[in-house]
Amino acid sequence: MIPHSKPTLDESDLFSVSEVIRSGRIAQGEAVETFEKKVAKFIGVDGAVSTNTGTSALHLALLALEIKEGDYVAIPSFVCTALLNAVKYVGAQPTLVDIDPETYNIDVSDLKKRIRKSTKAIILPHQFGLPADLDEITSLGIPVIEDCAQAIGAVYKGKKAGSIGRLSCFSFYATKVLSTGEGGMVVSDSKNLLKKIRDLRDYDNKKDYSIRYNYKMTDIQAAMGISQLKKLDSFLLKRVKIAKRYSSELQELCDVPAISYKDRKHIFFRFIIQIHGSVSKAIKFFSEKNVTCMRPVFKPIHKYLQINGFPNTDTVWNKTISIPIYPSLTDKEICKILDVLTQYLKRKV
Repeated sequence: MIPHSKPTLDESDLFSVSEVIRSGRIAQGEAVETFEKKVAKFIGVDGAVSTNTGTSALHLALLALEIKEGDYVAIPSFVCTALLNAVKYVGAQPTLVDIDPETYNIDVSDLKKRIRKSTKAIILPHQFGLPADLDEITSLGIPVIEDCAQAIGAVYKGKKAGSIGRLSCFSFYATKVLSTGEGGMVVSDSKNLLKKIRDLRDYDNKKDYSIRYNYKMTDIQAAMGISQLKKLDSFLLKRVKIAKRYSSELQELCDVPAISYKDRKHIFFRFIIQIHGSVSKAIKFFSEKNVTCMRPVFKPIHKYLQINGFPNTDTVWNKTISIPIYPSLTDKEICKILDVLTQYLKRKV
């Protein structure tokens, strides 16, 4: 069975982690500090604070911006529930926004219609590795938290994704672009916001009491992140190479994403194709052929909350699937994936 997602690991990762274990210093320490500095430098910002998950990073970012009960936070509906959870953690309410059906990113025109006076922040995912329209959204004057969980290394108008918002959050989950198993990070040019986040991340040994959290990354995770970061450029090149091959061989059979954009660089965390017919039946067909495909988003947030008014999200959810794309895919596996997709897309309905 070819998995839908898979980390890309090698002996260098094993060596980095084993060195930390041999040292006996395995909790948050020097490796975490080094990883933070390296990621901040890569993104092009002044500083970074690591966390145990990407969701924790979002939570702390909202707290640093003093988002509270009675505030609203704009998020797209076509996204995982981590964003909704983070908003709920601080007692705020989500302002759900529809998506652009071409890019799968937040629809700026719909965002403008749904913003209210009490909308105090926008969490802006760069969906599937394609940067969203940062210029137009930051011009609205509402603090933007870039969600770069799927987009480390993506570029918007010459700047790295994560370098433009007031705060930016990353996830280093096992199958993300860069993996530490579990883990996350907040980056920013604001020393004041980073200081708040660093204080909130660790509850112990404080002179005063307030609610703080145990959201620390370990040196074991950070060592793996440092090792993975060294290989990130090669990871991204491989993703784009596979995306170009998929696009070339599938473009006559189905709608495929654009490979190049005038003002931004897509890193293809996901490769999304549009199909006709039942998505569930398509996924079952691929599974029976030993290729794991998935919905790009398991279930839109507006469906969880049982509200209507997101036609683009509904349309996309009902006709898209995500096919395997990650650096460790072999040529044999890619051929197999393309063969199975071709069988399905050429079948007689």
